[in-house]
Amino acid sequence: MPAPKKYPDELRERATRMAVDARRDPATAPGAIKRIADQLGIHPESLRTWVKQAEIDSGDRSGTTTSDAERIAQLERENQELRRANAILKSASAFFAAELDRPSR
Repeated sequence: MPAPKKYPDELRERATRMAVDARRDPATAPGAIKRIADQLGIHPESLRTWVKQAEIDSGDRSGTTTSDAERIAQLERENQELRRANAILKSASAFFAAELDRPSR
């Protein structure tokens, strides 16, 4: 179960949009993230991470997009479940093979 979010989604989206817009304008780009984070009461590293992920999602920066990360996590969970099921089936087949090999009374 993921940890609860410290900041609401609306604040996160608004802050990210403000920072991305401010970084596009050369006059306001220097220190934009820190300035906006201070104005909205957000930790600057949180805002920096959100902006970085927004840039990756929009294709402006290389990296794993949010949707790709979710899909990878889903596939990893499914892979883990299949490995567990495979181990159970191997154990069961070994058990029943041993039962068949035992001499009957």
